[in-house]
Amino acid sequence: MELTKKIIPFVWTFIYKTNNMRFEDIIVKLKNTEPKLLVTYIIVYFSFGLLMNWFGATVEIAKFTFWWQVISCYILYMIPISILLRGYSFFTQYAYGLVAMGFLEFGGYALKTSYIYPNNILDQWFGPHTFALGMALFFALYFPLGNRLVDSVYALFSSKKIINK
Repeated sequence: MELTKKIIPFVWTFIYKTNNMRFEDIIVKLKNTEPKLLVTYIIVYFSFGLLMNWFGATVEIAKFTFWWQVISCYILYMIPISILLRGYSFFTQYAYGLVAMGFLEFGGYALKTSYIYPNNILDQWFGPHTFALGMALFFALYFPLGNRLVDSVYALFSSKKIINK
């Protein structure tokens, strides 16, 4: 617990200083997101969240303990991070996404809000001690790929320029 109190402020301080963003700047960027773009994010991320939870349960890799966790994870956690990362390069989005997903995956398994199927295919291929890392590495791709997909869907219904790199 003491270590957590030291790590989280360090990570946020690193992110703020690296991007020269203050907390107020972050709130302003989120509040200024166009409503149609936000709806596009919600539809795309919620759909993928349900699909991935279904797939993980079907092939017995991992699943959320409750279906509504798709809302808290994909909509309330991942969408704001995706919006903050818009406009950065693919690899910058991936790197920051990796940090964000590392905390999410670690927390989900530590609090047992996500269920890992025993002897799943990832455990068989890579060993049981690498599961959370593998999931974080995979799901960090959601930020750059999710932003690109949202931009493409949004462009279909809007004449505005796509800002994601």
